[in-house]
Amino acid sequence: MSAPVGADRSLGQLVASATAELSALVHDEIALAKKQLKQDVQRGLIGSAAGIAALTVLIFSLPMLSFALAYGFRTWTGWNMAICFLLSFAVNVLVALLLGLIALVFVKKAKKGKGPQKTVASAKQTAAVLQNAKPHPRPEPAGALPTVSGRPYPAAAVEAKGAHLDRGGEGGTAVARSSS
Repeated sequence: MSAPVGADRSLGQLVASATAELSALVHDEIALAKKQLKQDVQRGLIGSAAGIAALTVLIFSLPMLSFALAYGFRTWTGWNMAICFLLSFAVNVLVALLLGLIALVFVKKAKKGKGPQKTVASAKQTAAVLQNAKPHPRPEPAGALPTVSGRPYPAAAVEAKGAHLDRGGEGGTAVARSSS
């Protein structure tokens, strides 16, 4: 039987591995947010392009298309030319409205897009989990200097001032206590 994965790794290696994994997670979430934003921008651009196309069709095709349709209606029906021109204008407006509706659909889809909201929520959840994680107390390595107020303090200087070292503190850290 083999030992479990990571059983022979030191604490430093485990911390380095966890840090690398967390960094990779953050980079992946950023990449996902960028991709979602890119999709929303593409939808918005398609909607804008369709709107511009609708305006272009309406403006540039009215004179040419109106004449062509009016003469076409006159040929097919034999109606008065004024009625034929009104019918050709109505057809142009219907085409422009259809293109405008297509533009509206794409713009609404772009606005509805969740974008990176899911990714941001995932990142916040990861941050919340990491904030609640508490580090385990580290045992003091052999031969380490005692600490006073969180800084290493030579034992000779502590003993010279009349204090003795108490090694029974939290996590095995040495605490200088005065002898009075």
